[in-house]
Amino acid sequence: MNLSESKTALVLAPHPDDGEFSCGATLKKLSENACQIYYAAFSPCEKSLPSGFAKDSLFKELTRAVHILGIPETNILTFQYPVRSFPDHRQEILEDLIKLKKQIQPDLVFLPNSNDIHQDHEVINREGMRAFKHCRMLGYELPWNNFTFTNSCHVVLKKSHIMAKMKALEAYKSQAFRNYHNEEFFFGLAKTRGIQIGEDYAEAFECIRWIF
Repeated sequence: MNLSESKTALVLAPHPDDGEFSCGATLKKLSENACQIYYAAFSPCEKSLPSGFAKDSLFKELTRAVHILGIPETNILTFQYPVRSFPDHRQEILEDLIKLKKQIQPDLVFLPNSNDIHQDHEVINREGMRAFKHCRMLGYELPWNNFTFTNSCHVVLKKSHIMAKMKALEAYKSQAFRNYHNEEFFFGLAKTRGIQIGEDYAEAFECIRWIF
């Protein structure tokens, strides 16, 4: 089965915006191919919000962002785990992931890659692999969280897919202060990943498990 044949995909985002930053253009491409995409965000990240933003700001921004990528609001699933404390909630997170597997039955799962050093991302990666071990899994790239990254899978993209990703990221007004919240950076990364495979643009992933 190739990527375009995926019927149901699930994005595991430790924090709102992780899915857009890492694989937003790929999600747009999948939605154009009539793939049903679900987005699970595990923390409202209240402690990480700049002064002046409401506690639910990131979840509201998430709804606006994924709509641009073709994901309906009804396919957003949110949880209330405290940011930077996921290691204290491993078992509860695993149980929620198992429930998601039964509820959604995805044929493709996007999750943080195996070398992501953020403590929350590491938990979603490890528990996600346990919960979805019988599914196809791709580990997405967030360069600021990696010393190394195995880019063993590339998704060929059009410029319009990258533009949709950037428009989605614009919805995250609360995260505009981050230095990687930058159009030049993401176009450069997409260009780099594209050149690696002889294409104009691409997003790269760690191939954790692929089932034909």
